[in-house]
Amino acid sequence: MDIKTDYLIIGSGVAGLTLALKVADYKTVAIVTKKEIMDSNTALAQGGIASVFGALDTFELHIQDTLDSGDGLCNREVVEVVVKNGPERICDLIDLGVQFNLSTKESSHNIPQELDLGREGGHSQKRIVHAQDMTGIEIEKILVEHVKNHKNITLYEDHIAIDLITCSTRMKRGLVTTTHEDYCCGAYVLDRKNNKVKTFSSKTTVLATGGTGKVYLYTSNPDVATGDGIAMAYRAGATLANLEFVQFHPTCLYHPDAKNFLISEAVRGEGGILINSSGVPFMQKYSPLKDLACRDVVARAIDTELKKSGEDSVFLDISHKNSGFVKDRFPNLYKKCLMFGIDMTAEPIPVVPAAHYMCGGVVTDMFGRTDIHNLYAIGETACTGLHGANRLASNSLLEALVYAHAVAEESLKEISSPDFKSFPDSPVWDEVGTTDSDELIMVTQNWDEIRRCMWNYVGIVRSDKRLARAKRRIEIIQNEISEYYWNFKISADLVELRNIATVAELIIKCAMHRKESRGLHYTLEYPDRDDSRWQKDTIIRRQFLN
Repeated sequence: MDIKTDYLIIGSGVAGLTLALKVADYKTVAIVTKKEIMDSNTALAQGGIASVFGALDTFELHIQDTLDSGDGLCNREVVEVVVKNGPERICDLIDLGVQFNLSTKESSHNIPQELDLGREGGHSQKRIVHAQDMTGIEIEKILVEHVKNHKNITLYEDHIAIDLITCSTRMKRGLVTTTHEDYCCGAYVLDRKNNKVKTFSSKTTVLATGGTGKVYLYTSNPDVATGDGIAMAYRAGATLANLEFVQFHPTCLYHPDAKNFLISEAVRGEGGILINSSGVPFMQKYSPLKDLACRDVVARAIDTELKKSGEDSVFLDISHKNSGFVKDRFPNLYKKCLMFGIDMTAEPIPVVPAAHYMCGGVVTDMFGRTDIHNLYAIGETACTGLHGANRLASNSLLEALVYAHAVAEESLKEISSPDFKSFPDSPVWDEVGTTDSDELIMVTQNWDEIRRCMWNYVGIVRSDKRLARAKRRIEIIQNEISEYYWNFKISADLVELRNIATVAELIIKCAMHRKESRGLHYTLEYPDRDDSRWQKDTIIRRQFLN
């Protein structure tokens, strides 16, 4: 089955949906999402969007906070563009109907009423625009409503992308090839319900597949975060960067019945204090910013405390604040904690670090373009240069909004240009010679082993020995998956297993390459930052690592 569209957007988070709405008045759009449209990291985002609206805040302060967090690897030009475009992009959401929290003050900006601003770790000012503690789901809900009502957007739920389709152009004089360029022409996509592979032919393809959290045993991410876009781009030959910089959120709820539930950084921003099992605060030992230090510092501090004490968790305590304030500021967190028998207004919350955000990804330019023609990447899938070695809290939704707008403007110009290259229909999926599998235990066994291996050996604190062990094991698993993949018919579980194995291998290779500690990458043999040799991105693509 061949489906033709102007835009193929793979992923349904804030980046993909925002882009779809910005181009759909002019072109046809197909959105492929592997479960339901609301299943995304965006819907789980609690804190908010960082942007300059406060009377005491400036673009320069936000820029500097981002650069400081990125630990020497941010692209300053990108940081300036994203920060300075933030307020306008947030106003776009307000125009769509997103309801952010408002203060009681009179407005000093070109919006109906002044926004209520929170503060999070690493920020020098209050600048977090939020909707209670459920910002992501408020944004996602409004975007989904508009997407479902747009006549030019077709939504394909329960469809998982398998691989990108690339074409090559060759100009020959006699027998000599003078140029050779790769173009993306669409993707092969598995219809999960009908177990059929569909061929999507598109003029413009956009990877907006989100993060890689499920590569690790413990994560704040939903089950869909298996690094699909990064893995597909790598197999297609695109350039990737900085995959060693995996952000571990310091505070996920620790409870046997809780799964992937994040305790927002905003709790610390509102006065929450990290304590050990004896009730003693400990962050003053690790940073002058104490509980408002950046996430990498806090995650390593908790990891150190747990290793020293042998305890299962530390605790986040905001019970010293007025109970009415806590319930009003964090209604979702309060209700969720109560479900597990924890009253956050009266007792501390048990927390542990968990894999949270991938700061690296598919390399893009200022307009979201990858180095494969007609292929763009946005959101967590992309490496734009904004985050560097560590993402500043609440800059992720900001980046998604700004780059969705940039991709929309640039791609509409390109697709409408008389010089735009269009290609014939893509070949259909070939499964000749494959059979149905009766050995699904291979998938579940390797899935579990990859995630445990990554948590134990490629986690918050790394070493040469741990990384070498991880590399050897992942290589064995990769060989098993490859043999299985080519012999049996495709399934959604196999697609995801193949992708997390690929991403795991890439993270390990990048981590082994960087012989220093910087931002989110901390290694015991090289505990110091080394600007003379390593103040540069880690670039990786097939057969190349630098």
